[in-house]
Amino acid sequence: MDRFSDISPVEIAGAASLLSDVARAAILCALMDGKARTAGELAFAAGVTPQTASSHLARLVDAGLIAVMAQGRHRYHRLASAEAAQTLEALGVLALAQPRRARVPGPRDAAMRAARTCYDHLAGRFGVAIADALRVTGSTIVHDRDVEITPEGDRRLACLGVDVARLRQDRRPLCRHCMDWSERRPHLAGLVPTQILRSALASGWIERLKDTRAVRVTPEGRRAFAAALGSGFEELDAAA
Repeated sequence: MDRFSDISPVEIAGAASLLSDVARAAILCALMDGKARTAGELAFAAGVTPQTASSHLARLVDAGLIAVMAQGRHRYHRLASAEAAQTLEALGVLALAQPRRARVPGPRDAAMRAARTCYDHLAGRFGVAIADALRVTGSTIVHDRDVEITPEGDRRLACLGVDVARLRQDRRPLCRHCMDWSERRPHLAGLVPTQILRSALASGWIERLKDTRAVRVTPEGRRAFAAALGSGFEELDAAA
């Protein structure tokens, strides 16, 4: 709270104004899958001209929300940090609470709510189920937003290809809550959830779906997560 109290209302309003433009919000949402993209790709995603996209990108880079990587003649843009992604996910929770125009939900809506990436970790019902299973099995202890991994968690997470002991040597947060916009409950962010996603993708337990942040949990993945965290995972994905 002391750190937050040092921020002035003017600074908060300034940060919020960056997201008040639909095109800038679309650019940030396009980067929520953790991939890096060119300015042209982001202009297409936002539905604006390349010149307009460049102007928006410059503001987002200056604000520290987007980082730029040069590779040969190309420049790639990505979200600057996991904190930026978590902020966007939390804003999604607030957005859902606002009055909305009625629209017919499509198949992508269901897929996004079932399982998706939130920058570098899993979200949706599947991501929240991981957080719940770790808590119920005594694998985690929640301390406000921070989440402690217990020895039981070390053992279960090893079954998912996560070496928690090695990750503890890193100074970055090991595990913490990130509010899920579709479930209105927290999933997990941090080094451990990032490694869960990487391991699951490498093992073929999870597959990315084209042109969306939604992912598909394969039958092998359902069995792997069920073996590590509880049989409810097979039922969850079948119901989704």
